[in-house]
This record gives sequence, structure tokens and C-alpha cells, in this order.
Amino acid sequence: MIPLIVLVAIIAIIAFYFVGIYNNLVFLRNQYRNAFKQIDVQLKRRYDLIPNLVETAKGYLAHERGTLEEVIKARNNAFDASKAAAANPGSAAAMTGLMKAEGALGTIMGKLLAVVESYPDLKANSTMSQLMEELTSTENKISFARQAYNDNVADYNTRREQFPGSLIASSFNFQVAQLLEAVESADERKSPKVSFT
Repeated sequence: MIPLIVLVAIIAIIAFYFVGIYNNLVFLRNQYRNAFKQIDVQLKRRYDLIPNLVETAKGYLAHERGTLEEVIKARNNAFDASKAAAANPGSAAAMTGLMKAEGALGTIMGKLLAVVESYPDLKANSTMSQLMEELTSTENKISFARQAYNDNVADYNTRREQFPGSLIASSFNFQVAQLLEAVESADERKSPKVSFT
């Protein structure tokens, strides 16, 4: 009778151990999904600011209509990609689509900001200044939210790859989560050239 009790106790301990691993994976998955929601909030804020920025610039940049239309198109593509990513955070396809769309938006926004710099009256406009300040603040918040998301994804992926978590992860279909990396333009990746001559 005692060996049977010991056997049942050992089986119960092992079962509770594996249930703990499963629950930890669920917790970590929910953590990174929640972290993505924070990114999503800031992305929506940015997507709301961009049309206001374009509308303010329209009066000054009548002959830059193509750039303004490109900004709106890139904003709409990024907005659609963010909706797909929000529906399935961590999905490699959704995150890749979001990174590409955000990269394209960043490139065209850089072009718009360069154009704005060449128009002193527009740059001095109080509405434009306020929108630019809000956009800069939002970009900073997106960066912090992205960092938190990536930290949570790294924790989740590490736990699902470690033994015996890998057994539970593969048995219960815990998929690898994709990091959300900032997409830099080729100009941002270039090393600055320093010369003391």
C-alpha cells in the first residue's frame, strides 16, 4: 500500500510541475500580447496625428501634393498592417508586414519632414509645431512600448524553448513569437564619417 501511495504522490508532483510550466507559458504569452496592445495604442495615436499634419501642410505645400498623397497612402497601409498585427500579435507574417509598412511610413515621413524644413512659414506655424511635438512624443512612446514588447517576447520564447517547457510548448501548440524590430532606412544605418582635417 505504501509503494502505491508513493507512486501516486510522485505522479501528482510531476503533473503539478507540468501544469505549472503550462500556466507559465500562458502567462508569458498573455504578457507579450498585452505589451503589443500598448504599441497598438501609440500607433493609433500616430496614425491619427498624420492626417492632421498633412492637412496643416497642405496650404503651404500645394506643389508637393505627391508627397502628401504618399504620406496618406503609407499611413493607411501601416494602419492596415497594425490591425493585422493586433489581431495576431507575435505572428511572424503579421509582424513582418507591420515592420515593412512602418518602414515605408518612416521613409515617407522623413521625406515630408525634410520638405517642411525648407518652408520657414510652415515650420513656424503653431499648429504644425504642436503636431510635430506630439508626433515626436508618440514616436518615443512607441520605442519604449516596442522595447517592452520585445522583452516579453524574448522571455516567452526562451521559456518555450527550454526543457521541459519545450515539451509542453510543442504538445499544446505554443508558437514562436516574432520580435518587432524598428526598420531603419539605409541612411540611418550608415556610419557617420568623421574627419579632423
